[in-house]
Amino acid sequence: MEIGKNLAIFLSASAAAILAIALLPSFNLFTNPRSFSLKSSSSERTVADLVVTDAFIYTSDSSVPFAQAMAIGNGRILRVGNASSIQDLIGHRTQVLNLEGKVVVPGFFDSHVHFIPGGLQMARVELRDVKSKEEFVRMIEGVVKEKHMDYWVLGGGWNNEHWGGDLPAASWIDDITPNNPVWLSRTDGHMGLANSLALKIAGITNDTKDPAGGTIMRTADGEPTGLLVDSAMKLLLPWIPEVSVDERRDALLRASKLALARGVTTVVDFGRYFPGSPVELVWEDFSDVYQWADSAGKMLIRVCQFFPMETWPRLVALVQETGRALSEWMYLGGVKAFSDGSLGSNSALFYENYVDEPDNYGLQVTDTDWLLKMMLASDKSGLQIAVHAIGDKANDLVLNLSETVALTNGIRNRRFRIEHAQHLATGAPARFGQLEVIASVQPDHLLDDADSAVKKLGFDRAQRESYLFRSLLSNKARLTFGSDWPVADINPLRAIRTAMFRIPPGAEDAWIPSECVTLTDALKAYTISAAYASFLDNDLGSLSPGKLADFVVLLTDSWEDFTKEASASVLATYVGGKQAYP
Repeated sequence: MEIGKNLAIFLSASAAAILAIALLPSFNLFTNPRSFSLKSSSSERTVADLVVTDAFIYTSDSSVPFAQAMAIGNGRILRVGNASSIQDLIGHRTQVLNLEGKVVVPGFFDSHVHFIPGGLQMARVELRDVKSKEEFVRMIEGVVKEKHMDYWVLGGGWNNEHWGGDLPAASWIDDITPNNPVWLSRTDGHMGLANSLALKIAGITNDTKDPAGGTIMRTADGEPTGLLVDSAMKLLLPWIPEVSVDERRDALLRASKLALARGVTTVVDFGRYFPGSPVELVWEDFSDVYQWADSAGKMLIRVCQFFPMETWPRLVALVQETGRALSEWMYLGGVKAFSDGSLGSNSALFYENYVDEPDNYGLQVTDTDWLLKMMLASDKSGLQIAVHAIGDKANDLVLNLSETVALTNGIRNRRFRIEHAQHLATGAPARFGQLEVIASVQPDHLLDDADSAVKKLGFDRAQRESYLFRSLLSNKARLTFGSDWPVADINPLRAIRTAMFRIPPGAEDAWIPSECVTLTDALKAYTISAAYASFLDNDLGSLSPGKLADFVVLLTDSWEDFTKEASASVLATYVGGKQAYP
């Protein structure tokens, strides 16, 4: 594409910024040391390993939002600008990648995944697309036929809203699984279905009491239905055979390849940590899987790992020993806790009752005094804190606790995170901004929740408080996007489209259109804001000189069309300046 054509495209998107870039014959360190160039400290001429040219580059760097070319050396960005500005960095060994006008964006940074569980789920029973009871039963029957007696049938992803809302029961599958224990988690991870054999193995009977923060769902006669909610899952999970190290390592590689195909180059991994699961699992994956992969040169994407909050002393000791960056692939994040359950499982904590269960206000899965104690200790030790909150009451509770922690421990750059922040009471978006609490949200969850939120909360409540992306941004809150994979698919481009248009499956109009965001809002939430939310914005999140060269080439050559329709696919993914997909 000729420079004149490029200039016309750039001017249509950001006239002032691109005109300034286009008119500069070259960038130099003294013009803007932060944004334009990274020069060698030696007297030798710097030569790029890779030069990307004739591209429409969105940088996520507000000082230079768009560029035409980019030079990369030793895995980091040397310079961004127009074609002429990087000519002096091209040598005989430089690979020149002419993209013929295609759009380039920073590598997507998924702020919330359960990475190894996602990889494991790829090899298990996948019920995400099941639309009826009959199909549910057929899927399990097909798997059981291939397994030997006593083999645990594991899987998940089912969503009862896909077949009208009726919850599954052990009676659905008992006849076809007399010799195989079964455990199938709901799509949100806060509820699961066990067959009667699995309940028997775990010793769950009519006389078993609900644990704190959990519910054993029962028939009118008190008989367990097979459904376990939140902390009640801990009654059964220890009886499931432990996943082998090799299986978990394979899961990491599977998950990483899928992420790269979707343009994801960094994830924040909250691991195998759900209500009722042992806290040790996250630490086992850290040592047995991540450290192994890093030392063996098998890491394909960058991972920032969070750990259960009750293990904060262990993380403090590790950070003091190693620092937060273990390598350019592995980073130690912070600690996470839960405040409530999920909307789909009727266990998210609300001020008002569920419309479909008048006596139910949700579950507070963690005691307030204990949570505050753990938060104060973790924060005082310098750790970053993330807390799961979905219901309006749960979010207010965590906002209150974050304020108490800040007042008690003093001012510092703590970047406190609330994971999900799905339903917010009046005034809550403003408090996110005032308290500088990061809203770590997952746009694609609204695709499943749009219908169920109305059924569970009523039309007015659902419209008033659900997925308030624009309200959070308007109140100067930091918004970061993720997938919560395997709860939802790891697919940033689809999530960006969801955040922009908010059109649920089968609908024609936006759900709460006032909360739609722009393309650049969504891209920032998946790049620079996501990096900021994990204290990694010095190295990641934007295509800026000095940062790691992670970027995605999109199969679209029109920024204008991309802005209007958010329609694109991943053509190639680069990590550290090297092509990692395809």
